Amino acid sequence: MTATPMTHKEPELTAPVMLCGPDGLLKRQAVKKWNYWAVTSDDVLFSATIADIERVQLGGAYIFDRRTQQHIEKVVLQPPNAIAIPETVAGDMVIDHPDMRVALTEEGAGTRIRVEAANFGGMRLRADIIVERLEAHETLNVVIPWTDVQFQYTSKQNTLPASGYVQIGDERLDFAAPAFGCLDYGRGVWPEHTVWNWGSASGVQGRRTVGLNLGGQWTDGTGMTENGLCVDGRLTKISEDLVFDYDRTAMMKPWRVRTVASEGIDLLFKPEFERVSESGRQDGFFSSAHQMFGCYSGRITPDGGESIGIRDLFGWIEEHEARW
Repeated sequence: MTATPMTHKEPELTAPVMLCGPDGLLKRQAVKKWNYWAVTSDDVLFSATIADIERVQLGGAYIFDRRTQQHIEKVVLQPPNAIAIPETVAGDMVIDHPDMRVALTEEGAGTRIRVEAANFGGMRLRADIIVERLEAHETLNVVIPWTDVQFQYTSKQNTLPASGYVQIGDERLDFAAPAFGCLDYGRGVWPEHTVWNWGSASGVQGRRTVGLNLGGQWTDGTGMTENGLCVDGRLTKISEDLVFDYDRTAMMKPWRVRTVASEGIDLLFKPEFERVSESGRQDGFFSSAHQMFGCYSGRITPDGGESIGIRDLFGWIEEHEARW
């Protein structure tokens, strides 16, 4: 489900730069902005999002409990420009809708995620989680260029220590070590129609803390990728397209994700649950996401050449198509 894989010589940015010059090439009215957080333990995934997709702003939250296969989700919408969305990775934003409040705020050396809703699957939701940003922890930050006026900056940050709780009705779910936060931060001007694959996981494998970021389709032909491994806080950038082997007609079948030119990644993902999120119409603007929750197994080879076995690493993988 991807183009012929290639290895790329990617330029590296080692200091902050402005992505647009003073000539105004960036079409600010078409910028898509989102901060997506997912917090995982061995048993639970909780996600909170604030996004601005030009025509609407949204706040969202969902939870998946592996033990019961319970999935609950809620999204609220508000008009464009109702709140300011920060232009930097660190920054405060709050959607305070009558049906749900989503707050992503910076506290100390981390982000505090707070969500409240009176009706979350028929129950009251309250979540309060702190995700730490460790000073020496390396993250994946790339600019994907489609054209001079279409590009996406993404910051993928995984294996960030997380602590806190989610309470739904009378049940309280606590996040404690080893629980991890993952940030998908995006700012960019996208083509009107796009398809992407994204896979991610954070967890402990033996004595190593391992994070995966696996991307495909949307970066094809750009000479850049968003693929990386984070092992014990050190990032290995995979400058090679990945092959995503999966059945679009039966996404609950196992997925295989691998590099071809190297031994960097060879993983099998076994889905446990399919989260489907669809909006709009196929003949107009629409979004269709199939996000699979489950476990990765296989092998990865970070910088240094040591092969690390992966077994039952909880995370997700998805296909998302949008015309926006």
